[in-house]
Amino acid sequence: MRAAVVVRPAVGDDLPGVAVLCAEARRESAAGPQVCLSDESKLVRQLSVLLAVPGGSILVAFQDDVPVGFLLARALEPHIFNDEPSLYIEALYVSQDARRRGVGHALLTATAELAAQNGAVDVFSVPIPGSRGVQRFLARLGFAPAAGHRVVSTSVLQRRLAADSGTSRRGTRGLEDLIARRRKARTEGQTGPVDLRAFQEDLRESTAPLVSETAAR
Repeated sequence: MRAAVVVRPAVGDDLPGVAVLCAEARRESAAGPQVCLSDESKLVRQLSVLLAVPGGSILVAFQDDVPVGFLLARALEPHIFNDEPSLYIEALYVSQDARRRGVGHALLTATAELAAQNGAVDVFSVPIPGSRGVQRFLARLGFAPAAGHRVVSTSVLQRRLAADSGTSRRGTRGLEDLIARRRKARTEGQTGPVDLRAFQEDLRESTAPLVSETAAR
């Protein structure tokens, strides 16, 4: 007889088991680094932070007292992008050996109760990258597309920004040089009366000694 699925909020002693499942999810995903760290001890610390954050929750599914799935969630108060309370599912994962046994359904049932307790009008979810099965599962339960995420590593972002900034500066300098060259060409090509007074004054001063010397002779 199959053991019943039991879902309850995680406590401190549950976190190492959840970290093991997180690492399993990372290995399964094609975008592993986007899922979580590979260091389970660091994962435990990060999970502890989630539990300490206001509204943070970790639900764990057990079969025969063995953790087989988890759900990370945050209850959010109204904010600038949403004027109603909501529940945000950070991650949902069921171990490969425990799938098609009602584990995911049990986790979402507990999540719906959590959302109702917090007065959440909507429940948002971000499926683990590459987890098509989870996406189909969520769609079957009524989850519809709401927004998409794009990701870039910090180092790549900084490198691209620097390159883009350099290109912009080169383009600006090129435009300024072109304007300066055109202005110079217009100035040099101008025609019209030329003021010779300064030249004539210099000429008189330079020829004055010669005139005096000629007169003395």
